[in-house]
Amino acid sequence: MKKTIIMAVTIDGRDEHAPRVQQILTEHGCIIKTRIGLHETEEDSCSPKGLILLQIFAEKSDVEALENELTSVEGVHVNKMDI
Repeated sequence: MKKTIIMAVTIDGRDEHAPRVQQILTEHGCIIKTRIGLHETEEDSCSPKGLILLQIFAEKSDVEALENELTSVEGVHVNKMDI
């Protein structure tokens, strides 16, 4: 049965690891209903840490596959909430 999941993805070393995270999210794009990317920014620099919030509607196995791929990337951590 499909469920709605809220997933928070933190990325340490955003400049280095964000391209791989983007690729993974694109591969799983059909289950992602909403995506919000947040990071601190100043006039002359961007934060090396990023936060992505995802609203997912999918089977448990699809959510687990996405989570496993994301956490295989160095510096990426995932927390999720089942709604």
